[in-house]
Amino acid sequence: MAGKRLLVIQCAALGHDFLTEEVGEEWNGLRFRPMESVFPAVTSTVQGSFRTGLPPSKHGMVANGFYDRTLRRAFSWEQSSALVEGARIWKKFRGRGKRVAMMFWQQSLGEEADMALSPAPIHKHHGGMIPDCYAKPAGLYERLCAAVGREFSLAHYWGPIASAASGEWITEAVAAMIANEETRADLCLVYLPTLDYDLQRRGPKHEHSERALQALLGQLKRMLDAAGAAGYETLVFGDYAMGQVSGEVCFPNRALLEAGYLATRHIGHMLYPDFHESRAFAVTDHEIAHVYVRDPRDVEKTRECLGAITGVEQVLDRRAQKKMDLDHERSGELVLVAREGSWLAYPWWTKPREAPEYASHVDIHNKPGYDPCELFFGRFPTQVSTDTSEIAGTHGRTGPGRAACWAATCGMPGEPKTLIDLAQATSEWLEKAT
Repeated sequence: MAGKRLLVIQCAALGHDFLTEEVGEEWNGLRFRPMESVFPAVTSTVQGSFRTGLPPSKHGMVANGFYDRTLRRAFSWEQSSALVEGARIWKKFRGRGKRVAMMFWQQSLGEEADMALSPAPIHKHHGGMIPDCYAKPAGLYERLCAAVGREFSLAHYWGPIASAASGEWITEAVAAMIANEETRADLCLVYLPTLDYDLQRRGPKHEHSERALQALLGQLKRMLDAAGAAGYETLVFGDYAMGQVSGEVCFPNRALLEAGYLATRHIGHMLYPDFHESRAFAVTDHEIAHVYVRDPRDVEKTRECLGAITGVEQVLDRRAQKKMDLDHERSGELVLVAREGSWLAYPWWTKPREAPEYASHVDIHNKPGYDPCELFFGRFPTQVSTDTSEIAGTHGRTGPGRAACWAATCGMPGEPKTLIDLAQATSEWLEKAT
């Protein structure tokens, strides 16, 4: 393995069954094996576990978002690397003078890496934004834009027109990056979101999702070819398997509002949550939700309230969370898990006119919960949908039928069966690399 470099490509929504039903287990010289993801099987949690080899109870990324009890504010998709606790699997590798790059990984800003690229638009005071990417070192983004021949489009990365075009730019940029000795890293971690959009919009059985898979495979082939030419081994893995929505859309915050646990305030005709006075609130994330309960005496009644929602399969208390390696200070006092076919939505209002201003816009940082409706247009071109019935794919659960997958051009120690196994095997591979 002397002199080898490693390219790690994490593909959103690359489930084992979804892939193998279309192309089989063997593709382009790779053999894809099933792998159990971490719980919850969402992007930030998975990436936190891969970069540390630890469960979320240890690294702290318990979902894509969380509620800060001190500030009494919900945060989603925050990008500080300090949110991910624990030593990185590449620490010793980098300590030997090796270079590490992170391309479009979550929580990568300020990471212990030599190169990083992540979307970081500047929002204007009077609406609109200046599209840009955060780059380390300075000038990396401009250099890659010149190599690709165009800037990265944030609109293709998330929102109603999000598409495989975002993965195309990432593919071309990574190929150019690893072909150039000046920007070539010894370990390069890449995130490809190509599958995520149509699988959430249409579900994994739809023809649009099949086309998205073909687009992803085309991108993977180009990266594999570029990696081989530059002396890289390649590891490809999925973060979760997308489930088909066929059941209830669950609204835990509506149940909490009706029960008197969620406090709200009217601003004009709009209904906003009052976190300072709320006794309980749910931060939703696909098939799971963290429920934050201020007074321990309210936990059991809150559990009964939420457990009665049709479509909720489990309500995990702290003891149950500990068994699932999810008990971290950022976790809710309760964690909801939707039944197969259902998912958990963040809205608390029931009348359309009471929807907060941000409900009809792409606003991933202010919405107190993940909103897949942002993948659809709303009534007007400048708005996104608020119709939760449009969502056809969801994720977060683990277990039967939800295996992710991995494949590598090199041998991985121990034949990994879980995501954490794969992270630890990658760490061992890096230990032996020279």
